[in-house]
Amino acid sequence: MLNWIIEFSLKNRLLVCVLGVVVAVMGARTLMVLPIDAFPDTTPVQVQINTTAESLNPEEVEAQITGPVELAVSGLPGLVNVRSISKFGLSQVVATFNDQTSIYLARQLIMERLQEVALPDGQERPKLGPIATGLGEVFHYKVSSDNPQRTLTELREIHDWVIKPELRKVAGVAEVNSWGGFEKQYHVVVDTDRLIKYGLTFEQLIAAIEANNRNVGGGQIVRGGESLLVHGLGLTTDTTQIGNIVIVAHAGVPVRVRDVATVQVDHALRRGATTADGQGEVVLGLGFMLMGENSAVVTRALKAKLADVQKSLPADVTVKVLYDRTELVENVIRTVKHNLLAGALLVIAVLFAFLGNLRAGLIVATASRFRCSLPASS
Repeated sequence: MLNWIIEFSLKNRLLVCVLGVVVAVMGARTLMVLPIDAFPDTTPVQVQINTTAESLNPEEVEAQITGPVELAVSGLPGLVNVRSISKFGLSQVVATFNDQTSIYLARQLIMERLQEVALPDGQERPKLGPIATGLGEVFHYKVSSDNPQRTLTELREIHDWVIKPELRKVAGVAEVNSWGGFEKQYHVVVDTDRLIKYGLTFEQLIAAIEANNRNVGGGQIVRGGESLLVHGLGLTTDTTQIGNIVIVAHAGVPVRVRDVATVQVDHALRRGATTADGQGEVVLGLGFMLMGENSAVVTRALKAKLADVQKSLPADVTVKVLYDRTELVENVIRTVKHNLLAGALLVIAVLFAFLGNLRAGLIVATASRFRCSLPASS
């Protein structure tokens, strides 16, 4: 067989040369789009189911949320196991499927089952986590300010409403998370004595705030061939507007929110903080890539987008990259190249020393280098 191949190649030199050029071009093109990473992603097909419960303790979360969710997702095709954790205010269920199951099919099956889960009244519905794996955390950056007047609430607000939406637009990004800082909230602190004085209940106060905190449409008015849109602006934007909301009226005298409560700007319950360089607290952003994406491509796109976003931020706010997956990948590739080159030179030197033939050493070194480079690039 080998003799036939050699004979055929010698008789059809032009065809062999053309095929060689075609294979080389295809190989070069494939090499340009080959996903390169420092380590393989062995994470199985997993779907996270997260449910927030603002004021429930772990025991109640387990009984009212985690248990029903686990029961609902059991028995799905390809399901391997189900794990869960119940914390204060949070339920997380992780369903693991076999490798033959598509992540999108698994999420679709779970979403269908979750529609049937019976949860307590007023409880938020379960939400699926991002389509990412345990190794999908490819980008870390911090948001800080050299202005002492800039609060952590403002930094978190800048990240959540300016930086994060832009990074989410990058192709291949599954999620961008926020750590540290204070998540801004408007708190209505009720004075029960004043509430009793006016004969009101918490339910009336909540209903009044909900009913007076939305924009509504009112149709249109056609006049002289001109169409005018009618809409009501009722969405509150500051503490003064919330305090002016009318709960009830007694003999034409309105009772407003500010009469029975104090409206103030506060923050959500903190579950952690982030510090950097011994300079105090900062806001940390974490970028996750979609399952199966090229980490080098996604990370470079995130860095480019972050550089563009920096131009639109206040002058005192800076964004600094802390962890970049491409740096790790490039260091690994640099190490592999060094080892291959050193190995090839060693082979040439040994063969030349024992055989006294430089050409034989070059042939063996070239073959060894090509064979070793294949697994290093995948």
